[in-house]
Amino acid sequence: MTAISTEMCQTALVVGASQGIGLGFVRQLLQDDRFERVYGTYRRPESAQGLLALTARQPRLTCLPMDVTDEDAIAAMIGQIQAHTLRLHRAVYCVGVLHDGEFQPEKSLRQVTGENLLRSFQTNAVGAALLAKHLMPLFKHDQPSVLAAISAKVGSIGDNRLGGWYGYRASKAALNMLMKTTALEYARRCPQTTVALLHPGTTDTRLSAPFQRGVPPEKLFSVERTVAQLMTVMDGLTLADSGEFFSWDGTRLPW
Repeated sequence: MTAISTEMCQTALVVGASQGIGLGFVRQLLQDDRFERVYGTYRRPESAQGLLALTARQPRLTCLPMDVTDEDAIAAMIGQIQAHTLRLHRAVYCVGVLHDGEFQPEKSLRQVTGENLLRSFQTNAVGAALLAKHLMPLFKHDQPSVLAAISAKVGSIGDNRLGGWYGYRASKAALNMLMKTTALEYARRCPQTTVALLHPGTTDTRLSAPFQRGVPPEKLFSVERTVAQLMTVMDGLTLADSGEFFSWDGTRLPW
C-alpha cells in the first residue's frame, strides 16, 4: 500500500471552514501545489468573513453555504461540486459543537437534557455520516484519496477516566463508530479512499478557549501547527489505515 500521491492535481473539500481548524485547513491547502481546487463550506456569512475574504485573492477557492444538520443542503452543496469535477481527493469534516451561549458541556447527569444531547449528536456525528453518504460518487475513482473527520480523544471510551462532558464525549464516540462503519463500506464501493478519524490535540480556537486554563503551553497548539500535523498524518495514511483513529502525532488511539 502506498501513501497518498504527491504528484497528481487534486481537489479538496473542507466542511466547517469558516474559522478555527477548518479555516486553517483551507489556508494550508491553498498553499499546497498538489491541490488545484479547494472547496470550503460555511453556515453563516457573518461568522465566515475570514474565509469569504480569501476568495477575492484565491481563484482556486470556492466557498459554499451549507448547514450540516440539513441533508438537502448537503446534497445540494455536493451537487455544486459535481458540476465542476468528477473526483474528490481529500475531504475533512471539521464541524463540531462543544459550547454555545447557554449550551455548555455537562459536568454531571443533573445537567443532561435530551435536547442538548440531540444537538451534539446531530452536529458532531450525524452530519459527518450524511456527508460520507453523499460524497460517495466523488470518491468512486482510481486515485488515492482521504475522507477524514476531526474527532477528539475525549470520544475514546477506553480512555475515559474523568467523566463529564456527556454529550460531547458520546457524540464523538458516535462519530468514531459511524466513520469506522463508513470505512468498511467505502472499502467495497470506493476502494481507493482511506477513511480516518483525527484527534487534533488542544488547539487555540474558540471551541477550546473556555477550557484552556491549566493546559501547559507546549500542549496548546496554534491552528497552523495543528493543521500541519494533521496534514502530515493524512499524507502518510494507506488503505491499511482506513477506519482507524489517529492522534495528531500519528499514534493510534483506543476506541
